[in-house]
Amino acid sequence: MSKVAHVFPGQGAQRVGMGQDLYREFASARRIFERADETLGFPLSRLCFEGPAEELKRTVNAQPAVMVVSLACLEAAREALGASLPAPSYVAGHSLGEYTALVAAGALDLAEGVRLVRERGRLMQEAGLKQPGGMAAVLGMDHGTLEAACGEAGVEVANINCPGQVVVSGAKGDLGRVVELLQSRGGRKFLPLEVSGAFHSRWMRPAYDGLRRAVDACRFHPPSVPLVANVTAQEVRDAGSVREELLNQLCSCVQWQRSVEHMAGAGVSTFIEVGPGQVLSGLIKRITKEARTLNIGSSSDILNWRR
Repeated sequence: MSKVAHVFPGQGAQRVGMGQDLYREFASARRIFERADETLGFPLSRLCFEGPAEELKRTVNAQPAVMVVSLACLEAAREALGASLPAPSYVAGHSLGEYTALVAAGALDLAEGVRLVRERGRLMQEAGLKQPGGMAAVLGMDHGTLEAACGEAGVEVANINCPGQVVVSGAKGDLGRVVELLQSRGGRKFLPLEVSGAFHSRWMRPAYDGLRRAVDACRFHPPSVPLVANVTAQEVRDAGSVREELLNQLCSCVQWQRSVEHMAGAGVSTFIEVGPGQVLSGLIKRITKEARTLNIGSSSDILNWRR
């Protein structure tokens, strides 16, 4: 029997104007934005709708913004589509999106999730100031060559997104060094990412104790459907394992390719990307060509589904 997974995007999916159509057209989405604004004590919704872009892309703002818009997309789809929206057998999210997936699966309350993600963003932003670094996407390199160059340059593999696309993290000078090494070994395509630090690597350790306190302060429940975890690409079904995953994820590689392969191997044939952008859909198509991908990122997506 074919199965469905709901997947949620991470930081980088943000754009000014996201979610405004949902707020205008769906009462359920409006309630998500209003509750988030009340929880955080400032109008995050206005930042999503009006910007400015420089403020929205700051890690401390981008993370809760993408979460809230993604959850508004999900609630609007549930309101409009009802039983015609396929229920997921699994949920997963890329980095920040893992937190969104947990709220979507009932493992974490919306208000606690928004507060937790805002604090995660603040801690990661501060860690980036304490230990300045960055990230770069490397395209088309075989994994052995890439890992050897990372070892020589002192950088780490941060995301394994799909065949031929890996993201590395490290100090700025070390990132330049790994690019030079890879270019000397046939590498041609490198893309610096607009982030405030070397995420998913040892450079995030200054954020660990603060995140542990924030996670410990939250009440987690078993997710209603299994979460496929970033770090292990295995299913998480209990509250204790959820806590462990969120802490381990901070400084560990996001195994997105393996996560999608796990879900496909378990019978998932349709992946619904819920939230702004279509980055995950593109990655999924490169991981498993047989999969069907759908998107719920705007009111027009929902209306098209109804037709």
